[in-house]
Amino acid sequence: MTKYILYKKQTLSIVICIFSLFISCSDNVLVETPLDFLSPEIAYNSVEGFEQGINGLHERVRANYYYGYNDTQSQLYGIGTDVAFQGEDPGSTRWLNDYTTFLRPDNPWTSWPWNNEYNQVQRANLIIKSIETSSDEIWENEAQKNALLAEVKFFRAFSYRLLTYLYGDVPLITEPVTTAKADFVRNPISEVFSQMKEDLLFAVSNLPAPGNEKASGRITQGAAWHMLSELYIRTGENQLAVDAASKVIDGFNYKLMTQRFGTKLGKDILGSGDVYFDLFGYGNHNLSENTEAIWVVQVEPLITGGGNNTGERAWGPAYFRIGNTPDGFKAILGEFVNGVYTTYSDTLGRSVGWFSPTNYLKYDIWKSDWDNDIRNAEHNIKRNFYYDNPESAYHGHKIDFNLYPPGTRDPNKDTISYIYPYWMKFADPLNHFTEEARSGGGNNHKDIYAIRLAETLLLRAEAYVNLGKKDLAAEDINKIRIRANAKPVLPQDVDIDYILDERARELYGEEFRNITLRRTGKLIERTRKYNNNPKIPGANIEEYHNLYPIPLAAIDLNIDAKIEQNPGY
Repeated sequence: MTKYILYKKQTLSIVICIFSLFISCSDNVLVETPLDFLSPEIAYNSVEGFEQGINGLHERVRANYYYGYNDTQSQLYGIGTDVAFQGEDPGSTRWLNDYTTFLRPDNPWTSWPWNNEYNQVQRANLIIKSIETSSDEIWENEAQKNALLAEVKFFRAFSYRLLTYLYGDVPLITEPVTTAKADFVRNPISEVFSQMKEDLLFAVSNLPAPGNEKASGRITQGAAWHMLSELYIRTGENQLAVDAASKVIDGFNYKLMTQRFGTKLGKDILGSGDVYFDLFGYGNHNLSENTEAIWVVQVEPLITGGGNNTGERAWGPAYFRIGNTPDGFKAILGEFVNGVYTTYSDTLGRSVGWFSPTNYLKYDIWKSDWDNDIRNAEHNIKRNFYYDNPESAYHGHKIDFNLYPPGTRDPNKDTISYIYPYWMKFADPLNHFTEEARSGGGNNHKDIYAIRLAETLLLRAEAYVNLGKKDLAAEDINKIRIRANAKPVLPQDVDIDYILDERARELYGEEFRNITLRRTGKLIERTRKYNNNPKIPGANIEEYHNLYPIPLAAIDLNIDAKIEQNPGY
């Protein structure tokens, strides 16, 4: 109860705009000019100040992509969908294992996307207003001003993307809120989409072309066209979606990587490698030779304000917890650091099994190309793990739980937590330069793709399917499949489910699977069909879970108007 009360008081919702920090007054007698504390008047009176504000927007978006992959980020990436459930404790109500217990109006984890994105909208609106009202003297030219304005508008559209797909109709706020306000109403989703289009159209016209951005990770026209294509699909404007995706695919210098490249050439720690493996190598995301990267979320661990990527902790199995070998010796010795064995492998890191892949993801989608699709190669999906203790007769043998006496093991823990296929795109073998004694502690320092060209191709394929042009859809999909050495798909076999399968093969752990399934209207059907959580099969998903509940605090504190709750809650 105390936690919930504190949460309500701390809510950064749209209702009480304490996140703005700037209270204005209409009485000129009371107007104060800030001199020695941070305020919009001080922060946003120079190009450098606006750049700092945009850096802040980037920082908040990074929170969606790699801060912990815990209760919050795990929702976006796909726990509780067709691709994953929580493996460490598949019955836990803390994670989205069970929709009926997790999606509650009073659950702070359910409310996190609402609060985080409206916080971001407020920041964006404040910067937009400050740019629009700034003195012409601070700008070199109108293009410089519009480029920064376009980047901020991109982020505002990005936030409304998450808000609408999760909550449906939401309050549309396009001006900074500077006084206490408690009369918000939910705007129809069509109005929010219209604002997103306006923002993204401004962005594609004013952002720098790819290659001309000021620094790695900054937003370019390529990212904005990609986002616009996805939005057009959602609004049923499929030809516009094709045109927008084609701007990315054909209008710039983006190309699928087909040859090996980057920092790890000649250093295949797992014994082999390929171009798909190289895409995720440390230092490779931002290389100029990487023509596939469209938007890369930056991880800068060794600077103030930097961070780390907790992908190993989240996505890999908790192999070090399996206990003993069948003949009674410690199964995993790990590295020898400071005179002791750590039980952790510097090749695998310290993973704990939060994202346990479904059988659909582990096995079903690979069956037709099991031996030839490079994305299923052992160095990309590690399926074999080995005992590591010279004292045991099983040293170096593949870990096999059938070797243990019947009844001595928990089959669920063994196969959904301790040992399961590990997508090595999340790992950074032998490159952990923090927490040596814990092989990185579950962290590494690789950047993360928010958008790469393979996804844009799949977006265009989706739009083509909606237009009835399956031959063109198959052509785009096969560009990806040929790169993967997988059998080309025939046009008659292409539909939205096939595209979702290909997205899972290509983009697992990169796309926000929750958002993709909601956007395509496939969340409920595919979760029921494929989510094989052993304790909660199908995740108890119901039809009304196609939308999240509006946070209770947002409803209760909005005392001057009524915010309707979504049906079912």
